[in-house]
Amino acid sequence: MRGAVRVPGDKSISHRAVMLGALASGDTCIENFLAGEDCLATVRCFRELGVEIAGPTGENTLFVRGRGPDALREPADVLDAANSGTTMRLLAGILAGLPFFSVLTGDPSLRRRPMRRVTGPLREMGARIWGRQGGEYAPLAVCGGGLHGICYTLPVASAQVKSAILLAGLLARGRTTVTEPMASRDHTERLLKYFGARLEIAGNTISLEGGQQLSGRSLKIPGDISSAAFFIVAGACTPDSDLIIRGVGINPTRSGIIDVLRKMGAELELLNEREMSGEPVADIRVKSSPLKGVVVAGDMIPRLLDEVPALAVAGAVASGETVIRDAAELKVKESNRLAVLTEELRKFNAAVEELPDGLVIRGGRPLRGAVCASHGDHRIAMAMAVAGLVARGKTVIKDAECVAVSFPGFFDVLNSLREK
Repeated sequence: MRGAVRVPGDKSISHRAVMLGALASGDTCIENFLAGEDCLATVRCFRELGVEIAGPTGENTLFVRGRGPDALREPADVLDAANSGTTMRLLAGILAGLPFFSVLTGDPSLRRRPMRRVTGPLREMGARIWGRQGGEYAPLAVCGGGLHGICYTLPVASAQVKSAILLAGLLARGRTTVTEPMASRDHTERLLKYFGARLEIAGNTISLEGGQQLSGRSLKIPGDISSAAFFIVAGACTPDSDLIIRGVGINPTRSGIIDVLRKMGAELELLNEREMSGEPVADIRVKSSPLKGVVVAGDMIPRLLDEVPALAVAGAVASGETVIRDAAELKVKESNRLAVLTEELRKFNAAVEELPDGLVIRGGRPLRGAVCASHGDHRIAMAMAVAGLVARGKTVIKDAECVAVSFPGFFDVLNSLREK
């Protein structure tokens, strides 16, 4: 595999840019917006809330006409977050601070994902919010307004929960403080500052005062490192490869996959490092190289949680044992990724054992092509594609169209890198 490619805009930042643009006063222009199914669900929800949004255009540019939070109106229908946990959790925080009634739902997969981690602290802020099983599952009904700031310590590091509380705090009276046990991705904090909010950050504690006004901005979104991870692993694992992935976000709260692959022996370098709308960006060059197993746990896990499917494939190819721990959060993603990775990689002849909070992968066994399933999970589908590249023989991935959630055109980009 040889050549240079770009990956779509960062999914996490795309969601947040739309949300903050909708809350801001003034127009926001978002370049390199990820026009995947998850982020488009966020766009549809804010249109239902009365926000004027144009695009995305053919160049994936989106225009958000922000008129401040007071301009958002009660939706006439249920808001559908589809498969997007980010949409549901962050939007719940915003809706909790707005003085009207709304209902949030999603597809069957999202309605099985835990929501009390968000509804609990929002209720502490004074939100009136209900859901199935005491607020554990969607649909969620929200009667918003009248929030007050709180000091909240997250039991588990979670960028979505942290962001929901901070966005609710922006619309609340008084001061809101959130403390995490370890750092999670900080795109919300960076974007809040970019849109003009004042935050105080001390270690893993973030504070803001409610009632601050945001101003519309123009921004360009970096390429998503979670999408780039599949090409980085493919480049490291397939023989005689030399790939460049251009314009990828290398935010230190997200770049754990780079550190771990280097520890595994990957020949990987960052080129043309720069900043884009408050986010660090680089071109990533990777060449094929022999990999060795590693242990991944603790503070590293929040920095690469979404990249574990790609990392598991690297572990299957590497010599020795790769152990992933402290990753129980993967059980409540679009699928139970720990169980699914174990089941599907075994079909390729990989030696994988599921742990209560991770995986043990005994690498070095030759992979064989397999008929495998995505389980409706976009990152599993892309991981199986990388495994199929490395394996001998034909691989068939069922329900592969789910890659459109985060990477429309993934297979076309993959094909473009094959040596002719």
